[in-house]
Amino acid sequence: MSRLGVRPGSGQGPQGVVARCGFRRRPARVVIVRTTVPGPRPRAGRELALLAALYLAYSGARLLTDPDLGAATANARDILQLQAVLHLDVERRLNDGLSAVPVLPLVASYWYSLLHYVVTPAVLVWVYRVHPARYRVARNALVVGSALGIAGFALLPTAPPRMLPGYVDTLASTAGSGWWGSDASAPKGLGGLTNELAAMPSLHVGWALWCAAVIWWCTRDAVGGRAIAVRLVAAVYAAGTTLVVLATANHYLLDAVGGAAVLAAGAAAARALPVRATDTPALAGPIDSGPPSPSLVLVGVGATGWEDGDR
Repeated sequence: MSRLGVRPGSGQGPQGVVARCGFRRRPARVVIVRTTVPGPRPRAGRELALLAALYLAYSGARLLTDPDLGAATANARDILQLQAVLHLDVERRLNDGLSAVPVLPLVASYWYSLLHYVVTPAVLVWVYRVHPARYRVARNALVVGSALGIAGFALLPTAPPRMLPGYVDTLASTAGSGWWGSDASAPKGLGGLTNELAAMPSLHVGWALWCAAVIWWCTRDAVGGRAIAVRLVAAVYAAGTTLVVLATANHYLLDAVGGAAVLAAGAAAARALPVRATDTPALAGPIDSGPPSPSLVLVGVGATGWEDGDR
């Protein structure tokens, strides 16, 4: 007799209890199942308010930064000197090559002034709607990385290459065919509302890499030609943005490295932050050889097919 008053093997009482106590003639089968089910999506209104606050902080930090052109130019020359020592001074060659082809400067100007305003929020909305389990981590990475970039603008004001002798200001040269003026990518007449000494780090590059990384993360298990095409487009967008910011003389190569670094730090911080979730048992299935999920349950399956979860 067991402590529960059930004679082993009598067929009485919960089969799961018998299986756990080791009285079953057939050993229990143990399977690992994924059980973490994400909590509800954050409210859309709150998310919009958060992103609006981030944009205002981005714009405000650029405006509040002391416009010391002398210090910003000195920082720019230090970056160029370091790149020359490392044989990474590629900006002038890219700028000359872009300027030599009549159509490319206009295409690059539209890319630089438009796509980061369109693609970044589009990817964020896509994750919110299609991959809600990963939304909070993706959003937190974007917010933290952008905040680090904003701090970089204030701590290391840097003049872009286009403000130094020997470079062609691509956006200024194509301003007659777009909405931007001669002050970075600001709309015509609003150049006074932007800080042109915010080259380090390049959030254009950081945001583009964030888009590519999030798309790869959310589609890594997808197969087929369409999934491959989506990941390829994401990679091309990130690489193309890096090339554009250099060739238009808006950033140095180390600015691009800085943009990647702040978003990588944001991603690391986002992974460390707690994410709301509800643990709900899922259907038992075969052992999954893929990466471990945040929560695991051991399920004992008796001869009658009864299943129960015990964490």
